[in-house]
Amino acid sequence: MDFFENEGTEPSNLLPEGGTVYYYGRILNPQLADVYYTALLNTIQWKNDEAIIFGKHIITKRKAALYGDSHYAYTYSNTTKIALPWTKELIELKQIAEEKTGSTYNSCLLNLYHSGEEGMAWHSDDEKSLGKNTSIASFSFGASRKFAFKNKLSKEVISLMLEHGSLLLMKDSTQSNWLHRLPPSKKIIRPRINLTFRTFMGL
Repeated sequence: MDFFENEGTEPSNLLPEGGTVYYYGRILNPQLADVYYTALLNTIQWKNDEAIIFGKHIITKRKAALYGDSHYAYTYSNTTKIALPWTKELIELKQIAEEKTGSTYNSCLLNLYHSGEEGMAWHSDDEKSLGKNTSIASFSFGASRKFAFKNKLSKEVISLMLEHGSLLLMKDSTQSNWLHRLPPSKKIIRPRINLTFRTFMGL
């Protein structure tokens, strides 16, 4: 059985300027993607995500988790997470992402969206701990969801669908010049799991 799809397919940059985004599409076949989806759903130590916005403490329906090479702290939205040790499945997916993208990663932030009603607002992954012009490899499992980019100056919006078992790469100056979001949709009732492999400085 061939576990991988789109072998040898080189994607083109989805952004017209100011960054680089490659969508590799479904690189895992549906059977293997299902295996990872089930394992991640059941083995990751999911917790409701938290944020402090305008001084208000918010607990989201969406759940999140952080894994990495060592027990380090990652602060975003004015809250801090401590990385857990890699699981077997995360190590395997990290190796696949590294081979496909040509970059190395030392951490993974995971999000669990229970349905289409849960999403993510416009933001950039531009925390100082990630360094400048960082590479972020994003795996998607479960429900296909719309994903959008918006240029910070021109406000141009570019959208695509992230499929089950697919891989997206954001790199170069993308985080400096573009915002991204996961829009909510009441039509989607199946959960989605998103893995973003990152490289933190100093680890």
